Amino acid sequence: MSMKEFEEVWKMMLDGEVYDATHPGFISRLVSTRDKIKEFNDLRPSMIEEQKVLLDSILGGHGKNYHFNQPFRCDYGYNIFIGENFFANFNLTILDEAEVRIGNNCFIGPNVSIYTACHPLDAETRNIGVEWAEPVVIGDNVWIGGSATILPGVEIGSNVVIGAGSVVTKSIPDNSVVGGNPAHIIKRLPQ
Repeated sequence: MSMKEFEEVWKMMLDGEVYDATHPGFISRLVSTRDKIKEFNDLRPSMIEEQKVLLDSILGGHGKNYHFNQPFRCDYGYNIFIGENFFANFNLTILDEAEVRIGNNCFIGPNVSIYTACHPLDAETRNIGVEWAEPVVIGDNVWIGGSATILPGVEIGSNVVIGAGSVVTKSIPDNSVVGGNPAHIIKRLPQ
């Protein structure tokens, strides 16, 4: 398959269409990103500038002020866009088969996972490597507590606090505190 043909399959993935995740082009991009991620995670914590150079080559876009505590994991990186004043604590995992867009002034606790990849319920179909992806959007001024999980297709509004250990299965409106599994609104914050 030519590069042009693969770019068409890549676009299918980003558009939320069903695609073959076992395609060699995907595997090649995954391996390339994982090599960079390993290099990033193996740097000394004091090597901030070297970390930024690697993150610049991994992420799709970012503001000027951002920080990822090591280790960090992602699939492609190209599909991750973060705003200004972003902080991710240890063990952030982002499966970015679709875009993940995170706004300004976001704080992510340790062991948080953000997923965009979706798999069929039917085992026979799932076993042949078919999947699709749904984007995740996170607004401004969001705090995601440790060990929270954000599932595919979720939109989180601005000024939201997600309690530690929450599993966010549905979109969350602005100015909310949520918690639990599945996450639900605990209280509304003043606007």
